[in-house]
Amino acid sequence: MNKKLTVLSLALIASLSACASQPEDIAATDIGDGIYRNHSCEQLSERELHYQQQLEALSANQRSAATGDAWGVFLLGLPLSSMSGNDREAEIAVSRGHLNEIEREQVRKSCS
Repeated sequence: MNKKLTVLSLALIASLSACASQPEDIAATDIGDGIYRNHSCEQLSERELHYQQQLEALSANQRSAATGDAWGVFLLGLPLSSMSGNDREAEIAVSRGHLNEIEREQVRKSCS
């Protein structure tokens, strides 16, 4: 009986770890220094707006995937959204990385 419970617990933990993360829990990816060095303050603002809008859309998709995974694990024991390619974790991390680099460059150039 204990062995079955242990196996069941491990299976549940494994399936939960495969679930899509909530967007606020996803860290930025380091995209490298200096990729925005040749941009003007105006260009930096335009890129910042682009990545903010992209991050908002990706975050909405990621929340939906995380909710779908939670329901899938609860009902079927499978993170269906992640399995079907709806997890946007990498794209969110890259967008956050761009936003971080843009912010660093804006500070460096004293953009207002």
